[in-house]
Amino acid sequence: MRLGAAATVRAGDVHVTRAASVQFGRRPIMFRLIRVKADWITYDGWVWLDGYELDERGNATARRSIFVQWAGLRLMSPPSPPARDRQGRHPDQRPKRSSAPSRER
Repeated sequence: MRLGAAATVRAGDVHVTRAASVQFGRRPIMFRLIRVKADWITYDGWVWLDGYELDERGNATARRSIFVQWAGLRLMSPPSPPARDRQGRHPDQRPKRSSAPSRER
């Protein structure tokens, strides 16, 4: 989804390409938005963003402030929720299995 100039953006992941700024022409980045610096005065349609550059696995690699055009940002789809087991339990709610061998005699 492409963002417009009047978009209300909250924290989340965006794809930053040349359409957002020429500095991302050769190497677009994935960016985890922390906040929009709305109090900074910029040109119409441009904005300063604070966040983290992400690697291909979605891990944060560097904190950055970037100056981009709203119209060039693309929201990334949210990650799908973890699969639930047959009892409908989330992975964090499943009983833990012991990795130690049993001491049965």
